[in-house]
Amino acid sequence: MWNEAVIFRLALPYCLLISLIVMCSAGAGIGGEFQVMSMVKFDSNGDQFGCRTFAISLEAKSLYTWSTARHVVFTRLLDISLNDFNKIRQKSGGLIIMLPSNVSILNNEIKEHITILEQAMLFQSVPIPVYFAPFNTNLERILNEISYTTRKNINQNETAFVQLITSISANGYHVTVSGASSSANKNSKIPVIYGELIPNHFVGNYVDNILDENNLPVILITASLKTFGIFNDYPLNADAAVLMILMEIFSKLHSVTRMTPKYSIAFLLSDSGLLLNFQGAKKWLEIEESLTLQGVEYVMCLDTIIQSLTHNEKDVLFMHVSKPPKEKSSISQYFKLLKMAADQHGKNLTVEGVHKKINLAESKLAWEHERFSIKRYPAFTLSSVKAPKSPIRTSIFKDDKSRIVTEIMVASKIISEALAAYIYKLDQLPNIFNGYLEINDQIVMSYLEVKSILENNDIKDGFNKYLKNVKIIYDKADVREPDFLFYYGNDVNMNVYRVKPAVFDLFLTIVIGLYLVSVYLAIQNFPRFYLEVSKLSKNSHSLGAVNGNLYNNKWKLN
Repeated sequence: MWNEAVIFRLALPYCLLISLIVMCSAGAGIGGEFQVMSMVKFDSNGDQFGCRTFAISLEAKSLYTWSTARHVVFTRLLDISLNDFNKIRQKSGGLIIMLPSNVSILNNEIKEHITILEQAMLFQSVPIPVYFAPFNTNLERILNEISYTTRKNINQNETAFVQLITSISANGYHVTVSGASSSANKNSKIPVIYGELIPNHFVGNYVDNILDENNLPVILITASLKTFGIFNDYPLNADAAVLMILMEIFSKLHSVTRMTPKYSIAFLLSDSGLLLNFQGAKKWLEIEESLTLQGVEYVMCLDTIIQSLTHNEKDVLFMHVSKPPKEKSSISQYFKLLKMAADQHGKNLTVEGVHKKINLAESKLAWEHERFSIKRYPAFTLSSVKAPKSPIRTSIFKDDKSRIVTEIMVASKIISEALAAYIYKLDQLPNIFNGYLEINDQIVMSYLEVKSILENNDIKDGFNKYLKNVKIIYDKADVREPDFLFYYGNDVNMNVYRVKPAVFDLFLTIVIGLYLVSVYLAIQNFPRFYLEVSKLSKNSHSLGAVNGNLYNNKWKLN
């Protein structure tokens, strides 16, 4: 007969093998690999903005089921509110937001909600890692599974036992994001490009009393090229497109015999804007102010000339000034011409003036023209938004191109007709931008996707083609006290693994423990069980023998 030690030694490995198989069957499975975009991170004027950390290795929970810093919240952009975000950034371990498949088809109320949330996220320091995932059907399925136990399900009249079983049987997901770097870019710099459109000397021979180009009055047109938003992608750059359009059509106008104006039109474009406190204009004023702005009549700044998303407001082009212009001043004259152009070509677009004093106590300026107004240059900003804190100014989301292209054509037409009337000293609009000088959709499309000078030479080639005295300067961040600073943060991969929830691990541990205890007790008591079975076997054998003898004796008597 086998002793207890032999049985235990032979049976235990098989018991542990069975337990290992059970545990492995409940292990992690690959849910998928997805490309995500990290929330932008930058510094401006000593203030930090954007998310500060990047690595994630946590259990994914829905917007309604997360509870601790051990959870990463996975939700849709349309579902999260500003209050939800504030709670998540303070108490959770991370946030992953799936973007809509098509923002342009959403109604105006939802678009407004998105831009307000976007602005709130962008203008604060976020201590947790935040990622944006483009819409993906597989990711949508995972999000639906994570959101199975929603607030609606929790409020149903279910017993505690049913809820426990549901929690145990549910699938969970573990999210891992690694490889992202949050180190500062020590070579952070902002390119600023400048050029002048001055009368051609060969054409100028036909113009009576042409002025020397060094003494010509100057009109400066500026815009900012937005290179990032809530994540690392290009927002709508309608301002840069309008500036390039004005540059092209007025260059053609300058080449026409006897139509060369007695003005020098200068163009300034920089890779900065509201988010960087118009750092490019500030740097350019420090270097080129005394050389370029002698005789400047006004500075026209373009800021959100077209709204990237449709809105509920009426179509208005606002002229923002730091102080009301005096009657018959250069700005007042152009404002009247602009209103006249809007009446003729605006398609229900109107022009209104907005006066706002410069608040020198604020670390950030409201509009770019304030950079020039501080230096006592006559300046204004043309914008489609009235409030300087409008969230649409920093939105990275865009509508379909058809509406945008149409509105850019209208805005360019109005600005150019008013500008032509001003430089030719006309009381009525010349209406000359037709035919050869017409602003069409092909011109708009060629400039709508322009990118930074740091990435390609499209802008530089355009400036060199149409302008003279082209200069490019780079505003580099100071090593000790930088006015701005960028950080590395490229697109990374997010790995999602299918796992069971923590309550399932607890349940599985209890089951395996009970199983091992039962096996151990069975092995411990096997000798006693064997003896009892042996006794029963002997008793049955003895009883069978007695019955057999009785039967034989009965047969013999017969």
